[in-house]
Amino acid sequence: MLAGVGVYGVISYAVTRRTREIGIRVALGASRSSVVWLVIRESSILVIAGSAIGIPAALAATRMVKSFLYGVGSQDPMTIAIAALTLAAVAALASFIPARRATRVDPMIALRYE
Repeated sequence: MLAGVGVYGVISYAVTRRTREIGIRVALGASRSSVVWLVIRESSILVIAGSAIGIPAALAATRMVKSFLYGVGSQDPMTIAIAALTLAAVAALASFIPARRATRVDPMIALRYE
């Protein structure tokens, strides 16, 4: 849940910062799906980078927490895969809300923003 809130906060902030750019894209004829894809792609890059760093770090840290793992091997691939996929699903859901909000940007308001 904490990871989902964090991803939502980062993506929401990025969408807010890019309001003018998104407004210009919509004014020039960008479709709603392309704006959604723009935001989803940005969050996907964050999730992939986080997983690429986090999974090896988790595997390296298993020696320290081995005594806390009851009934699970210290490097159980199924547990790691389920955790990574759950975080990816939470991140996708958390990034969908700002993506949907980005599609509703009125180009005139976005161009006058700031």
